[in-house]
Formats: sequence, structure tokens, C-alpha cells
Amino acid sequence: MKVESNSMSLLKNIPKVDKVLAMPRVQEALDRHPRPVVLRAIREALDGLRGEAKNGAAAFPLSEELLVARFQAELAVLTSAHLKRVVNGTGVVIHTNLGRSPLLPSIEKSLSDIAFGYSNLEYDLAKGARGSRHSHLEGLLCELTGAEAALIVNNNAAAVLLSLASLANGKEVIVSRGELVEIGGSFRIPDVMGQSGAILREVGTTNRTHAGDYRGAVTSASALILKVHTSNFAVVGFTAGVSAIGLVEIGQEFALPVMADLGSGCLVELPGLGCPSEPTVREYILAGVDVVTFSGDKLLGGPQAGIIVGKKVLIDPMKRHPLLRALRVDKMTLAALEGTLRLYRDERRAMAEIPCLRMLTMPAAELKQKGKLILRRFRRSLPESVSLSLMDGVSQVGGGALPLAELPTVLMAVRVAGLTPDELDERMRSAPVPVIGRIFKNNFLLDLRTILDNDLPDLLVALKSLLA
Repeated sequence: MKVESNSMSLLKNIPKVDKVLAMPRVQEALDRHPRPVVLRAIREALDGLRGEAKNGAAAFPLSEELLVARFQAELAVLTSAHLKRVVNGTGVVIHTNLGRSPLLPSIEKSLSDIAFGYSNLEYDLAKGARGSRHSHLEGLLCELTGAEAALIVNNNAAAVLLSLASLANGKEVIVSRGELVEIGGSFRIPDVMGQSGAILREVGTTNRTHAGDYRGAVTSASALILKVHTSNFAVVGFTAGVSAIGLVEIGQEFALPVMADLGSGCLVELPGLGCPSEPTVREYILAGVDVVTFSGDKLLGGPQAGIIVGKKVLIDPMKRHPLLRALRVDKMTLAALEGTLRLYRDERRAMAEIPCLRMLTMPAAELKQKGKLILRRFRRSLPESVSLSLMDGVSQVGGGALPLAELPTVLMAVRVAGLTPDELDERMRSAPVPVIGRIFKNNFLLDLRTILDNDLPDLLVALKSLLA
């Protein structure tokens, strides 16, 4: 009965919207924000108080200070950007939920120039006439991969869709059962193939497919042999598959083009990952594969994009396909991709400067030194109640790439007296720049491999806010 009495008392004392609106500090907000937004923030704050009262919250004074604070908190939520920068302390380098690969900082100015001004997106400066957005990066992609032609669409699923629709609509595509992958968000190769109008022709078994399986599946209805890189899982043990070179030989035998979906895609060899070497796009082109598709925002380290490279006779029809307009990329993607690709002309610079490549290949000894410097710097600014310590751990590549790779790393364990790891996690996610970590064995951990140097000031602010 006492809880009910408290609830009724609180509910009766919660003021109406117009009374809160008349408060001086709420009136000041009308100078900076639209009236409908201010009114919504007031209603959200009052609804929150009513919910607390109904749920049996202990009595609290409904002072003007409290009402204004609740209003300001709701207003901050309503007026702050929903898509925002975060600090990735998870240790997953290509983190799909956190935007995959961060872009190269040195291309910021060129991106700004393109974003905030006009550009020659579809204008031929030499001819003074209409041009094509698809021509800007074709030469650079051909130079880097050894392909005859190239085309860019908005992601790799789109690249596969367009390629199959152009090359195999109404005809059969031969693919191993062990390569019928499902990527993030429940998108499956068979489903993409179905939308393209191509007909799936499965061969082999989940774990073993032989050259004879492909040969036995070829009929007059066959249009294409497809190899799908199993980038997001691995089949180990009693296995067999056919290499790209082997499929090219079969394709030439039956006059069928061979297409490879590389998924993540990689333009350089990645040393020191403790796993089998990831094939590069150039290796597939040199092996004779006719069409290769891959992502722009995974191992490449650029923006979201689907890249198609290969034989000119097969890619030129894709440029005229009706689907292309629905799948085309915008000027920002092209600008970011060009800045990233240009760096690959010098592999040493690419490995040193492209963030995802730098993070993937950073040795544990360097991370340990980085951790010691961070502890020394942060401990001077944090109270003793915030405890930081270093421990060894393992990072992941992420982005559906190299699932067996385990990258030795250094973790920073964060402990605060009176707060559980779950509470620490929640508070770090609520910081001005949210910090995303992981909980393991009752510890809240931050993986230093994925924390960028320019994240450190925001990380320190988040750690300080733990005691607020």
C-alpha cells in the first residue's frame, strides 16, 4: 500500500507540458531548437517520470532542477546524430556492425572537395561533353589487378547479381555445394542467383567436389562456372575442391566462362596472420578467371562497393545492363575508392597507411608497447578507483574474412569498484563518443589492436565518465 501511495503521489505531482515549457531554461532551448522538438522532449521526460512512478520508484522531489535535467537529457537524444563515430575496442578489425574498414585519413580533403562542391562525375573534361561515372577508376583497377576491364557497383552482392544477370539469365550456373555460402544478414548465394534469373546447378558434396563433378554437370543449358570463396567459414578434415586454375581448364574445355566471387577480396599478400595465404585478385586474373567480384570495404580497406574485374567482352555488356542504374555508386564512394586504390601502387605504403591493413599486420610486441604508453598516460588522469591492466588475448579479422586467423593481441581490462562488467559496458556505450568493448571471463576488455591513435582522447573521456 505504501508503494501505491508513493506512486499516486508522484503521478499527481508530475506537471503538465505547458508548466515545464514555461521554465526559463526550457524557454532558452526554443532559441536553438524547433518548438515541436522541444515539446517532444518535454513529453518524453514526463512520460519517463510517469513510468518510474507506476513501477514503484521511491519517492523523489519533483524539483524544477530535476525536470529540467530530464528534459535536457531527452533533448540531447532527440537532437544528436543517430549515426555517430564510435571507438572499436572489440578486436574485430573489419567489424560489419561498426562500419567495417575505416577509411584512409589522407583522403579526407579529396572527399570533402567532392562532397561540398561540384565534380566531373558524369562529365568528360577533355571532350567537354557528357561522360560516364564508370570510367573514372576502370584504368586504375585494371592496372592493379591485370584485368582488361572493370566496373564498380554498390556492394559485392550487387556485383554478383549484375554479373549473373548479364552472363547467365535463364541458363545454368555450375557451383560446388561446399561454396553455397550465406553472408551476413541471411543473404545467400542461391537467393542472389535466383534474383538474377540464373539457374543453380549444384555439384559435389558439402566437403568434397572434384573436377569430374563439374565436367559431368555441363549441358547445353550451362552458361557459367562459378567459384565462391568461402571467406566466412572453413571446412576442414576430409575435403577436396577444384582450384581456380582447374576450373579455368574445364571452362576452356567446354567454352564456358569462369567467374569467381572472392567476397572480401585482397590486392596484396597479408603476412603474419597465422593462416593460409588469402588469394589476391591479381592471382585469379592471372590464372585465367574471366570475371572476379569482391568487396571494397573489407580487406581492401576502402568504402562499401562491389568491384567487378575481368574480360572486356564480358564486362562491357554489364555496363549496358538495365540493373546497373539501380546498383550504381555515388560520387562519395568513387572518391573514397580512388584515394584508397591509388595507395596500392606502392604496396609498402598501402600496408603502412591503410588502417585495416595496418591493424591486421601490427605485431603483438608493438601493441604491448602501445598498451604501456596508454596506461602511463591514462593513470595520470584517472582516479584510483578506475583500475586498468594489460593482458594477452586474440583479435579477429572480421568481415567474413579469414575465419581461422587468430591475431595475438593486447587487451586492456577496465575495473571500477562497485560496477559489474555489464554496467561498465553500458556506461562506455553511453559516453559522448561511445566505446564498444567485449566481456570475457567477467572482465570488461578493450582490444588495443582496433583502437586508433585518434581514439585515445575520446577513450579517456569515456573512462572519466564511468564515475559520473
